[in-house]
Amino acid sequence: MKAVICYIGLGSNLGDSVANLHSAIAQLAAADGVELRGVSRFFTSKPMGPQDQPDYVNAVACVHTDLSAHALLEALFVVERAHGRVRDAGLRWGARTLDLDLLLYGDAVIATPDLCVPHPGIAGRSFVLLPLADLAPHRVFPDGRKLQDCLAALPCDDLYPLA
Repeated sequence: MKAVICYIGLGSNLGDSVANLHSAIAQLAAADGVELRGVSRFFTSKPMGPQDQPDYVNAVACVHTDLSAHALLEALFVVERAHGRVRDAGLRWGARTLDLDLLLYGDAVIATPDLCVPHPGIAGRSFVLLPLADLAPHRVFPDGRKLQDCLAALPCDDLYPLA
């Protein structure tokens, strides 16, 4: 299989979120078939959904992989589980130790019951776009939208880079 550049969204708002992200990045970098190419700055953001939870720390990682999209997704789930994440189909936008989302898998468009790439919310989430812009500021999404145009359409005043 041909190697692909992928972008993975990372988020945490339980426990030591910064340490959770650093640990997840290290585990991703050590995964078979995955080569870490870069990591954005870390940003704090308000949670999506219920506001009665801690703020999130978010980032985006760029990886080079020869894994299929579904195999990469499974590798992300392994990392999440190692950090105590339990995916509960009934709980949406709740607090979590770690959330990993496959944002982009090359220029592929994938729509299966268990995986949608590009991530369906990518263009409407400043906590994804701003870190992604750190790594790929001129990125054009598979549907032709430019990352910078999507970013300009969103308020980013609730995002703060961590020093």
